[in-house]
Amino acid sequence: MTRKLFGTDGIRGRANIEPMTAETALKVAVATARQFRRGDHRHLVLIGKDTRLSGYMLEPALAAGFVAMGMDVVLVGPLPTPAVAMLTRSLRADIGVMISASHNPFEDNGIKLFGPDGYKLSDEIEAAIESSVATDDGEGRAPPDALGRARRLDDAQGRYIEFVKNTLPKGMRLDGLRVVVDCAHGAAYKVAPNVLYELGAEVIPLHVSPDGFNINKQAGAMATEAMQRAVVEHNADIGLALDGDADRLLVSDERGVLLDGDQLMALIATDWHRAGKLTGNGVVATVMSNLGLERYLAGLGLDLIRTAVGDRYVVEQMREGNYNLGGEQSGHIILRDHSTTGDGLIAALQVLAALIEHGGRASAVGRSFEPLPQHLKNARFAKGTHPLGNPRVKDAINAAEEQLKGVGRLLIRPSGTEPVIRVMAEGEDDAMVLNLVSELVALIENTTTANA
Repeated sequence: MTRKLFGTDGIRGRANIEPMTAETALKVAVATARQFRRGDHRHLVLIGKDTRLSGYMLEPALAAGFVAMGMDVVLVGPLPTPAVAMLTRSLRADIGVMISASHNPFEDNGIKLFGPDGYKLSDEIEAAIESSVATDDGEGRAPPDALGRARRLDDAQGRYIEFVKNTLPKGMRLDGLRVVVDCAHGAAYKVAPNVLYELGAEVIPLHVSPDGFNINKQAGAMATEAMQRAVVEHNADIGLALDGDADRLLVSDERGVLLDGDQLMALIATDWHRAGKLTGNGVVATVMSNLGLERYLAGLGLDLIRTAVGDRYVVEQMREGNYNLGGEQSGHIILRDHSTTGDGLIAALQVLAALIEHGGRASAVGRSFEPLPQHLKNARFAKGTHPLGNPRVKDAINAAEEQLKGVGRLLIRPSGTEPVIRVMAEGEDDAMVLNLVSELVALIENTTTANA
């Protein structure tokens, strides 16, 4: 079955246009309930959201679908995605739902689903839900006397704040640290400043006034410039930038220099390895992580295990190999000792803990390795053509791989949602890498134009 609803991270699209409509949201809820309604217990669903205007449309639609299937619903309002995963487990819920398009602009929205264990659903379960949406015949709807009920959980934010605070090493506080935190006008606009404040930090909050339209707008992990400037202007020790649903973190050192997810994983891996806390003797990351990270970890005697792009695939590999640290260059950091999904706040506390333990500045502590030059470009092709099967393109790719052998690597990745081939290369020679990428993109696009 060709997947039309689910992508690499749930369902996502432009609000009020299929599939991101109230009608489809209701159908998804009904189909999901069919998959998870097992046994005779009173079934429970937890629904959270970020600060997008369209959340007001999708939240009641999803709630109606679950209630129609006889499942009770708990609404927690704006909360980070990892908070939904945590509360799903804490409340022994059967399903967790997060309404968010993560780092996308307000015009988009999405639906992320979690199982009772707090982990995102497998491809197989998502395929079954999608099939049920397509063939909905009303089966399993609850009779009038068995409909579910909906209520709000008033202390959800407080529960998550306490959970996050408890992930900081016992007895440690953030006294004396001046921290800029950019909440992207998103789901963490209340909880993130409060966590840092309650742990003793001097907090300089940015972008904490959501209005339904401004989530991620020139703010947060997708636009870190304001955060970096604020760090320098306020003479802060460190800056933290979260995305709209706060499952992603990027950091600025005291000079305003950005540290990406690869640097954060290197920092945490080093500390945990020295403390004997790192499991699996390695770190799980995606094919996009820099070769510099791989070489740095190898110098510590650690492995870098690569997966397809998407934090869900990172988590799957972590569970399979019993790794407790993984993530993406983009800032998803998964700390399985504490959370089942990427959590920007928990990752931030681990970085701050390292800063305190080393007693140094973020510029010294946070930059573990020098990244190799890396370039990524998209090659567009005409639908119905298959440029990667063209002999000239194959030969060019083989030649580029041979040229990078031992000094870099090449990644050719077709998009799963649009007619685009992503060409990424990295290596020790910046000019050579850029030239290889540009030549391959031009060849792919010219080949498909000729074929068309």
